[in-house]
Amino acid sequence: MNVKRVSFSERRWRGISAAFFASIILATGVACSKKTEAPPPPPPKVTVAHPETRSLVDEDIYNGWLEAAENVEIRSRVRGHIAKIGFTDGQIVKKGDLLFQLDPRPYEAEVGSARDQLRVIEAQKVAADRDYDRMKELVTSGAVSKSEADKSEARALSLAAQVEAAKQEITRKALDVEYARITAPIGGRISRAQLTVGNFVNAGGTDPVLTTIVSIDPIYLYFNIDERSLQRYQKALAERIRQGTRLKEVKFPFNFGLDSEQGFPNKGVLDFANNRVDQGTGTIQVRGVVANPQSRFTPGSRVRVRMPFGDPYEAVLVPDTAILTDQDKKYLLVLNQQNVVVRRDVNPGRLLEDGMRVVSANNKTQEIKPSDWLIVNGLQRARINDPVEPMDNSGKPIGQSKTSEAQPGAGTNPANGTLP
Repeated sequence: MNVKRVSFSERRWRGISAAFFASIILATGVACSKKTEAPPPPPPKVTVAHPETRSLVDEDIYNGWLEAAENVEIRSRVRGHIAKIGFTDGQIVKKGDLLFQLDPRPYEAEVGSARDQLRVIEAQKVAADRDYDRMKELVTSGAVSKSEADKSEARALSLAAQVEAAKQEITRKALDVEYARITAPIGGRISRAQLTVGNFVNAGGTDPVLTTIVSIDPIYLYFNIDERSLQRYQKALAERIRQGTRLKEVKFPFNFGLDSEQGFPNKGVLDFANNRVDQGTGTIQVRGVVANPQSRFTPGSRVRVRMPFGDPYEAVLVPDTAILTDQDKKYLLVLNQQNVVVRRDVNPGRLLEDGMRVVSANNKTQEIKPSDWLIVNGLQRARINDPVEPMDNSGKPIGQSKTSEAQPGAGTNPANGTLP
């Protein structure tokens, strides 16, 4: 086998050539990479809004229920067969409307019999009075004794008493005729008839309930307050309630809503509180009066009650969806003057019906001002200490005054992202 020998000078020349070509290729690759490097992306677009300030009052939420102010069970005072029913199940009735008509004929016959008995006694009384008048004249002339005249007088007086008793008996029996006509003692909504026409109604301790009526306007609302809240309300009302003043006279308002309603659109006024705290539950029952002219509220319905207390105060509100969480801390993303995202730690308060949340700052350096721009949409695209492009709700850009070039983190404090 023949092996070609290469001289040292030739090997040296080959190495120099390879190194030269390698440097050329490397330089060419670096130049190409510089030419193809992509420009930095534009700042992400986010939707911003100002915080709101509102005058609020602290409130508590309770569960309650509605009850009729008046609830009457309709029973018969006399016995008899039902001859007529004067209402439709579930209708609104007025006081005095006919509900049930029992057969009145037996009672009318008794009234007629009592009147006949009265006429008999009155006729006997007329004869007794005349006899007594004659006896008085005969006693004067000595024709009869004084004892016989006294007997005649006693008979006349006895018949006079019997006349009055007969009249009272007629009145009592006339009441039975009146009771056979069962009318509504109050106005309100009536239930269904428990007995129909033709049934016999008994009276007494075992008499059945024929139907019930509940008043509609006004209607009562009951709910229970815990003892701690009660003490807080008493302290808040100390200046408004004098010693011995009833709750009804204070006219303390509240709002409530049905299960089918959003928020608390209805109003009422407290008029009663129980006189003791229930030791078993640690609560006290209170009652409010609610106007119900259109019969919108039904007794027995469950409601949510919003109870205000304390004096009005100015509160800062932000959309609840704009609040982010970092472990146990809550914070907002706010823009500085260079449209750079900064973080503001906040203490969230109660949530309002429109989705706005009450917030307060942890300290004065992170105070939320009405002029601040909060990121409310596009939070996932925003990065702290990076610039963004703010937009309003309609998608139009929002310009802010720029005191320097918008560079990432420019003009910010790296510790909390605020301007120095």
